[in-house]
Amino acid sequence: MVKTMTKKALAVMAAGILACGLTACQSAGTDAAQTVETTAGQPQESTAMAAEKTEADTDQGTETNGQEAQETDSQEAEDTVSGSSLVVYFSWSGNTRNVAEEIGKQTGADVFELVPATPYSEDYDTVLEEAQDEQSQKARPEISDVIDGFENYDVIYLGYPNWWGDMPMIIYSFLDDYDLSGKTIIPFCTSGGSGFSGSLNTIRSLEPEATLLEGLSLGSSQASNPSDAVSNWLDTNGIEP
Repeated sequence: MVKTMTKKALAVMAAGILACGLTACQSAGTDAAQTVETTAGQPQESTAMAAEKTEADTDQGTETNGQEAQETDSQEAEDTVSGSSLVVYFSWSGNTRNVAEEIGKQTGADVFELVPATPYSEDYDTVLEEAQDEQSQKARPEISDVIDGFENYDVIYLGYPNWWGDMPMIIYSFLDDYDLSGKTIIPFCTSGGSGFSGSLNTIRSLEPEATLLEGLSLGSSQASNPSDAVSNWLDTNGIEP
């Protein structure tokens, strides 16, 4: 009788040990599966992050990168668009003038036109040649008048047409003649479709102590009636008309 009970007890104990062993194995298998799943997810996440970084790195040195830098500047300078404002522009055909005057109208800023001491030709083909010659010579055309009290302006709206993928050289003259350190520059440009080209990066390199906000680029047809475009642009930069 005792032997029978002992055998039964041993059988029960063996069954219990076997059950515990199976449970431990099953638990270990589950943990292993979870570890593999987590580990398998990590390379995918790293690959995605690397792809995003590669895409960002590819954009460096391009106009897209200039725009990204502008957005950063816009965030940093969110509270700096205040004080006295001045619209400074050069216009040959009148397109940039239309935009400049609209900006002055909507913001109440003073407006100053950069007029070369030696006028450009009124013939389109000729002025293209003149502009190209100035670029090749890195000329600095003389500006016929001066801006009184320039140091009192905090915000400068800077406008120009795109000539041969760059700013007209008279804009370079302006940037050479006037100190824009500590000021906020808000650029606008008119073109036949090429936009700012690389001019935003040029402004940024020439005026490293100024803050450059998001620019406005308009085609010829838009420049003839720029009211809505200017209003939306001012709003984007946090400027209330």
